[in-house]
Amino acid sequence: MAVTAPNYQSDDGRPSSWSASIDELTSGYIDDIRKLFIISAGNNEVSSKDEYPDSNYTSIVQNPGQSWNALTVGAYTDLHSPYDAYSPLAPKGGLSPYSTSSYVWDKGKWPVKPDVVLEGGNMVVDNYGTWSDENHSVLTTSHRLQSEQFSIFNATSAATAKAAWMAALIQAKYPQAWPETVRGIIVHSADWTEGLKKQFLSGSDKKHYQDLIRMCGYGVPNLDTALNCLKNNVSMVMQSTIKPFNKSKSTVSLNEMHLYELPWPREVLLSLGELNVKLRVTLSYFIEPSPGEVGWKSRYSYSSCGLRFDINGSATREQFIKRINQAAREEDEGKLPSNSINWTVGPNARNKGSIHSDIWETTASELATSNIIGIYPISGWWAKRPWLNRWNREIRYSLIVTLSTPATNVDLYTPIENMITNKIVNQI
Repeated sequence: MAVTAPNYQSDDGRPSSWSASIDELTSGYIDDIRKLFIISAGNNEVSSKDEYPDSNYTSIVQNPGQSWNALTVGAYTDLHSPYDAYSPLAPKGGLSPYSTSSYVWDKGKWPVKPDVVLEGGNMVVDNYGTWSDENHSVLTTSHRLQSEQFSIFNATSAATAKAAWMAALIQAKYPQAWPETVRGIIVHSADWTEGLKKQFLSGSDKKHYQDLIRMCGYGVPNLDTALNCLKNNVSMVMQSTIKPFNKSKSTVSLNEMHLYELPWPREVLLSLGELNVKLRVTLSYFIEPSPGEVGWKSRYSYSSCGLRFDINGSATREQFIKRINQAAREEDEGKLPSNSINWTVGPNARNKGSIHSDIWETTASELATSNIIGIYPISGWWAKRPWLNRWNREIRYSLIVTLSTPATNVDLYTPIENMITNKIVNQI
């Protein structure tokens, strides 16, 4: 859906009637069927070269792009062809001048938007101003078939169309994938170009990555990464359902957590020693929005519940369970949970909305013992408004984990595959 309403929205990321309706439709509340909406972030207007990229900071994602459950798509560009008479406005691999952001939203409450960016074209500039041209737009088929077969388009409409194409290919290859999974895979496969990092990543601290994802989401999705594994790049997808709350008399409390023991090839990782490896984790689920604007004042009262992930690091299973219980309580009390993992984005920035993705870069030997991922719930209106009788509902989620190393001569895939195959045989 490449339609937005820039004149009918709040400026801080709060839900609207439109975005809440999309969250309701996608959550399955009406018909118990989950759906994936892919929505454009809306377009920024640039009239002179001096406005770029400053105007992208203040030009906000447009209604209904603030929908928690939708995949909201912004734009970057690789189109960069200088001419004598004019020159491209954005650098190659940089943010498209058309793209909008959530940089000025209330970062403590509302989701990171856009989720990803895809090709949306560039603008060109000369002494008279800025405009779009054919060489810096995206080629597509034309709706005027009697006069032309092809046409051009640009901005976040073009980027959204490409995201929908990617989602269709993922669904075709993996027909059992849930809508939550398709969205998660697209975000999970994304990375920031060097151009985006040069523009918006001013340091290596987590606060700098928070600024980066507020401008361009998790970066540019890679279709090959989304569809395939390699010997040195192994991805696992888990689809499951969790019941976040339980009720005893009149009190609703947190109910359960899920633990996953990852099939790491421990001996292989230990033998690699100080070799750099990368662990990427993405958690995708759909929230049910609070009925009525009475629940739109904060993220806890808007969403039915929240889910979080953590990894044990050097902690034992028992220590890890205790840490997760403490983290769930602390976040329910409005505190930031402590974390022993040096995540790239960090839980403070990633734990907004209903999709959370992060990267841990470490040594192979350290990762060898970090093989447990925990999924746990936090509060939401299902728990805070028990008289609506939604506290006993279940919520689906998709957990996507990728282990990779830049060393092309390392085979991580085969030992992991063998471990999984042996476990299946033993269970039978």
